[in-house]
Amino acid sequence: MRPTLAALTQHSALRLRVRAGEDRLDTEVRWAHTSEMTDPTPFLDGGELLLTIGLKLPVDELDAMRAYVARLTAAGVVGLGFGVGVNHPEVTPELLQAVREAGLPLLEVPQRTPFIAISKAVSAAIAAEQYRTVTAGFAAQRELTRAAVSPEGPQALLTRLAAQVDGWAALCDRSGAVTAVAPGWAARRAGRLAEEVRRLGDRPAPASTVCAVPAEDGGPPGADRVELQMVGTGQRDRAVLAIGTAAPLGTTGRYAVQAAVALLTLVTERSLAYQLAESRLGGAVLRMLLSGEPDHARAVAGQLYGGLLDAPLRVVAVEGAEPAALTALGQAIEGAAARAGESVLAAPDGEGLVLLLADGGGAVAACLDHASKSGDGVVVGLSAPTGLAGVDAGYQQAREALLVARRRGDTLVEHDNVAVGSVLPLLGDEAVRAFADGMLRSLREHDKSGRGDLLASLRAWLSRHGQWDAAAADLGVHRHTLRYRMRRVEEILDRSLDDPDLRMELWLALKASGVAARRYPRA
Repeated sequence: MRPTLAALTQHSALRLRVRAGEDRLDTEVRWAHTSEMTDPTPFLDGGELLLTIGLKLPVDELDAMRAYVARLTAAGVVGLGFGVGVNHPEVTPELLQAVREAGLPLLEVPQRTPFIAISKAVSAAIAAEQYRTVTAGFAAQRELTRAAVSPEGPQALLTRLAAQVDGWAALCDRSGAVTAVAPGWAARRAGRLAEEVRRLGDRPAPASTVCAVPAEDGGPPGADRVELQMVGTGQRDRAVLAIGTAAPLGTTGRYAVQAAVALLTLVTERSLAYQLAESRLGGAVLRMLLSGEPDHARAVAGQLYGGLLDAPLRVVAVEGAEPAALTALGQAIEGAAARAGESVLAAPDGEGLVLLLADGGGAVAACLDHASKSGDGVVVGLSAPTGLAGVDAGYQQAREALLVARRRGDTLVEHDNVAVGSVLPLLGDEAVRAFADGMLRSLREHDKSGRGDLLASLRAWLSRHGQWDAAAADLGVHRHTLRYRMRRVEEILDRSLDDPDLRMELWLALKASGVAARRYPRA
């Protein structure tokens, strides 16, 4: 805070006397300037205490003094210091009336107080205030730095920052979701800034904006002035720092915010580097599990993913119409996992993703919720719960569920809703024939329409254990033709031929229904 008129009047060495404007002495003084010009305003910047002995002023003319004072107030002069005993023995009644009408404080300066002493006092007070501000700013930076490197990291930094600005602080990801906040009551206020955060996140770095958010129950009353500052330099690691205060930030608060932005940028970028390294390691662990090497996967994972590998697991297969849709789902899952203290393993899978999640955890719930609500073209297949040794089989289940979801036009299918039906209870001959008739009816009706020989092609393919070239040679068709027919079989049955149970049931149904093998003696 700069020196005020009141502080100058209380300066014992200056011996200033207040003659007008007693109710405005708390006004800050930006500088003290001396001028004997009748119109010094072209040389003023506003906020000055103007000092004069009235050398060229018609101080006995009321209209002239009114015009003079009006020019000063219009230029932003905060006070007039009038020296007596040099050119005028006292403040004239006309000048006194003019300043009182305008509400401009007037300080009477005795002859023994040189104007330079007043200028020095103002300058010294400003320098002292600047020193205090810089010192406080450095202290704030030290506190924030210690908080940033503490185990609590960003949360501790936000707590310190909120105290320093006498308000609240929150860190949001690019979607607008609040990832950390201090104090806790500000979470709802910060959550209402999602749209503003998303707009800021799309702008080139660095960027900032100021907005307002009304108060809600659970926190102090009144509307907040909220400043949003972009954190991070790249697209992927961007976040937004929100600072809510009742009034614009002062110099010390500004230092604190700038330090917080710099520290959070360093922390998030360092965290991103760690996350990328962990992601590569997690992808390697997941690929080992999918390859049926659980022992090797556990050895590589060490303690980093030990908690996940010891839990019941779900394998998730994901495909999306656009890469951005997959990214959004991945962020939703990772965010939920972080809040729940869970680990996630993920790896590219063709044009999609495969993930390994803890069964029943927050990440699975976020995956199900996002897939059911997003409408962004994401398709998800979810395996049945499995253990570490069954991850490779769980992957096949997830892929099968994904295939069924895609064919049905659904966004999500769980394997438990796909792998149904069994021939084990069908022990009698009549039961077997009835099962076979129901199993193959849709394929038989398709063949009657003359649109392809699906039953015979299916028999040849099953008899060759899915070997395309051998089965196509048996049929006397190109392997691409056979592949097309098998896709039609999957579409009609709404099930995947990758399911060994389905292949077994179809083979039994073909045998029981007597589909001719005369054209394919090796079947």
